[in-house]
Amino acid sequence: EPFQRGLKTLETDVMINGRRRDHGDDRAYVDIAEVAPIGGGMAKLNPLAYWTFEDCFEYAARNDVPLHPTVAEGYPSQGDAKDTVPVPDPEGLSGVKGEKGSVKFVNGQWTGDKTLWLDYGKERVGRFVGLSEDGQKKKTECGIHVDGAERSWDRDLWGGVGNNSTTAVSNLETRDAALALKNGGKPAVIVVYAPWCPFCQAMEAEFEKLAADLTSQGFVVAKYRGDVDRPFVKAEFNVKAFPTINVVTKDDMVKYDSEVRDKDTMLTFFYETTGLPPP
Repeated sequence: EPFQRGLKTLETDVMINGRRRDHGDDRAYVDIAEVAPIGGGMAKLNPLAYWTFEDCFEYAARNDVPLHPTVAEGYPSQGDAKDTVPVPDPEGLSGVKGEKGSVKFVNGQWTGDKTLWLDYGKERVGRFVGLSEDGQKKKTECGIHVDGAERSWDRDLWGGVGNNSTTAVSNLETRDAALALKNGGKPAVIVVYAPWCPFCQAMEAEFEKLAADLTSQGFVVAKYRGDVDRPFVKAEFNVKAFPTINVVTKDDMVKYDSEVRDKDTMLTFFYETTGLPPP
């Protein structure tokens, strides 16, 4: 979220970064220029895409470019302190067991077996130690470069700028409007969301189908942006994370706790919670 908020605040058109093809399979086909998607978005420039890790060290040595101090301590890549280890490391957490600092690059000179750093895909093996993506694949990206990280920084969800579509989801623009729907005693659905949230993005299409179905029956399906009003949505709309979906009944408001967010499952919950028969 801070990354996407920064892009929006700075009105970013292009992000220049240091991704290279030799980082590994996830970046094996990055191009020097990645154009912005149709409909709005951000372009990326990867000027070092075809460089190798060794090219970077040679350039730094020739041009007196200062390196991060941890390079001299045996760290080929700099991540967060909690999940980054040198390569090799004493416990073998990087996949290479050995003395810390036995491979390093100092004052333009290598110490130790530099291939442990320079072989394809080896630069970042000391990063994200013990972390995984979806509980399966070893984590290889911090989140800035994963698919969709910047996808929605310049638009809203459900009919926002750049969608090029209409929506059946009503927008609750004020606290008063949100509370009026919550306390109105009429069956309705309210989603509290953040446009940068990947889980909100993932459910956008299915929630739109839900809205189309219910609004055709005369019910209100609405959204309230919660990331810019966190204390309010936490207090009034059961929000601990995004998205939070609530079904309003004549007497109460009930949170939809399931992470299964397809149209049919949410629709079933609506009818069960309100006690209304399906059409």
